[in-house]
Amino acid sequence: TIGFLRQFEIKHGRVAMAAFVGWWAIGAGVHFPGDLASGVEFGSLPTKGLEAWDAVPGWGKAQMLLFAGLIEFHDELFHSRRGTHYLRGGVPGKNMVPGLYDPMGLSKSRSEEALAKGRSREIKNGRLAMIGVAGMYFATTIPGSVPFQPAC
Repeated sequence: TIGFLRQFEIKHGRVAMAAFVGWWAIGAGVHFPGDLASGVEFGSLPTKGLEAWDAVPGWGKAQMLLFAGLIEFHDELFHSRRGTHYLRGGVPGKNMVPGLYDPMGLSKSRSEEALAKGRSREIKNGRLAMIGVAGMYFATTIPGSVPFQPAC
């Protein structure tokens, strides 16, 4: 069970890091050029996190969730076919989807000690991002619940 819990901590941390950066980028006014959907430009999205999510059309949300589900499905599939699954003693957090993590092979030359240090940093940053996203969510949904937090 410890491998299962560590794997899910790492996955949730990665999602939280992406969510935090996305929430920050939208709040800073950073938008992709072009259209998000027919008639909806990226630049027209509100600059507050939950309002921006609400402005995304339903099919766009479905595509994002489907893409995340496909990554998850293939990660589990490749874990069981290409290596030792994390529930059977494999390395938790190792991404098995080809080309998703380190597509240029930059970490191949790193020592095992450096890789372990990087995994530890990723876990710590993921934990902090989970707290950060929760703080921004509560600051948005419950005004005044997070001291010193500007409106997000």
